[in-house]
Amino acid sequence: MGRKLDPTRKEKRGPGRKSRKQRGAEAELAKFLPAGAQLWKRLSSRSRKRAAKRCQKRPTPADGKNAVLPEPMVPQAYEKPQHEASTVGFSDENAEWLTLAKRKRPQSEESEEQEDFEMRYSNEEVSGDECLSLDLVDDYGEAELLPIEKAAQKLKLLQEKKGRRQDSGSRDHEDNAEGTDLALNMDVEEQFVLPSIQEMQDMTSHPPDLHAIRQRIQDNVEVLQDFVARREAERTRQEYLALLRKDLAMYFSYGDYMIEKLMELFPVCELVDFLEANEVQRPVTIRTNTLKTRRRDLAQVLINRGVNLDPVGKWSKTGLVIYDSSVPIGATPEYLAGHYMLQGASSLLPVIALAPQENEKILDMCCAPGGKTSYIAQLMKNTGMILANDANAERLKSVVGNLHRLGVTNTVVSNYDGRQFPKILGGFDRALLDAPCSGTGVISKDPMIKTSKVEGDLLRCTHLQKELLLSAIDSVDADSETGGYLVYCTCSVTVEENEWVTDYALKKRNVKLVPTGLDFGKEGFTRFRERRFHPSLKLARRFYPHTHNMDGFYVVKFKKFSNMIPKLLKEVDSTLVTGQTSSDIPEPVSAPGAKQSKENSNDQGLKVKKQLNTLSPTQKKTGLKVKRKSVQQKPIAIQKRLQSTAKTQKRKFKKFKQGQ
Repeated sequence: MGRKLDPTRKEKRGPGRKSRKQRGAEAELAKFLPAGAQLWKRLSSRSRKRAAKRCQKRPTPADGKNAVLPEPMVPQAYEKPQHEASTVGFSDENAEWLTLAKRKRPQSEESEEQEDFEMRYSNEEVSGDECLSLDLVDDYGEAELLPIEKAAQKLKLLQEKKGRRQDSGSRDHEDNAEGTDLALNMDVEEQFVLPSIQEMQDMTSHPPDLHAIRQRIQDNVEVLQDFVARREAERTRQEYLALLRKDLAMYFSYGDYMIEKLMELFPVCELVDFLEANEVQRPVTIRTNTLKTRRRDLAQVLINRGVNLDPVGKWSKTGLVIYDSSVPIGATPEYLAGHYMLQGASSLLPVIALAPQENEKILDMCCAPGGKTSYIAQLMKNTGMILANDANAERLKSVVGNLHRLGVTNTVVSNYDGRQFPKILGGFDRALLDAPCSGTGVISKDPMIKTSKVEGDLLRCTHLQKELLLSAIDSVDADSETGGYLVYCTCSVTVEENEWVTDYALKKRNVKLVPTGLDFGKEGFTRFRERRFHPSLKLARRFYPHTHNMDGFYVVKFKKFSNMIPKLLKEVDSTLVTGQTSSDIPEPVSAPGAKQSKENSNDQGLKVKKQLNTLSPTQKKTGLKVKRKSVQQKPIAIQKRLQSTAKTQKRKFKKFKQGQ
């Protein structure tokens, strides 16, 4: 069935029938090529036939341009003369016979450029290899160009020539333009002059042109940065600063006093960045409540709800910054369940600097609205005891609500004046004082600060901060095994509320500054204008909105090394030297309403001297606390009242320890 396989007959295996090599190609091509010519490229059968036809259809030079092409005929073998037997390929004598014929084309505006293109192929001598490379194109290589493709190639060459000429002209024009622009810019910089008094009056009478004011601010800042080279002749620096102060106040809507304070604090180039940063809202940040969830789980849940967020930075393990959200951040089920707290990034810094430990007794003197208090409880893992105090009873409502929502159980809320707090309760391991301030670091949240703050407000804040800081230091126990630390912070950038208050506390109490543990932020000022502060103020940290993209903040950390007040030691030493009585010596810790009896002043002085004589010289130098026995004779009514208050204080203290 079917044909039988003949084992003696073997079919050759290889490429397909169409791609199989054709026999006799070399013999056929040798008919019109000289002997010994080497083909640089393998040609197909169709390419060889086209090459043979082209070479026979070429007109000779004697026929001229209008010579009639001969009819196609069978190619014959080419007989080489004897004197050219040594040459290989086409010679110079038949090179003109191989030139391309020019076609007749209509004259146009670009006739010269077309003739140049045509003469490129008509006037040049083409060798045999070039003829093969141009005309004898393999089917597997580049195909022969169609007439429309040749016309397109010619047009492209013409356009390239035009482009080269235009580029050379445009470069010259651009060079001239750049030179003129530079000259104009130099002229503008050199021609910046301060407006006259009449011009300033005209500007005030008309509505302000914010674009012109902005340009004038930029020019003024450039002049002030290189004042010697760019200033106008016979003009002082104060005149430029006065104009800049007025323009900044008008452009950014600041009061004169506030803009003057900021100009004292920042250089002119940095001042503009600070003012511009205050016009933009800071990113929304949240703090994960690790008492109920983890940051990774919370981030995944919020992302599923359509919230775009990222970690706030490497310095925080709980903070998240939110860029945009399709749901309200303050009304999600996770927020209502207490999984996170809306809190600014700068508010996390004081608690990180405080570094509370478990089972400690911590005081938060100004706790509202409870963000820092809940963060302290979170770090303590609901152990120990936190006393959250605030002088404003209305603000304590938000504190209680946040503590219940976040699941904080180790906090006691109180409503006392912080300045009188040492008389109520003391002996804390650590304390946090976020003092009330002018708010110059949170202008983006409250734009009214730009115009509402005056010098009297700043002085009142400074005085209150000094009193609160001394009271917080007195509430901390220097003999604590794990603590004795106090963190003071404000949301202000003025020196009067920050370095000035810190330097005052260093002089009035036995405290020193220690590193905050924050690896970023700018150092505090050790010298500002005519003031000189303690060198250790370099350990303080400042944060600015234009530098750190968070609210302006100031953080400093104290370490209390003695419970004795330095002022009392000086007075005791002076009493021993001069022999004065102890009626002038104030008590280290005085009870409210206590008065000394003049009759027993001499006896009190003798007993104080005896106690001081029992101390060693090193104890006197280091300022150890002198144990004082109560030798005062007070009226019976006052003594009973003091005893009753002492009992109630002890009872409260026991409740605090038990967490009731």
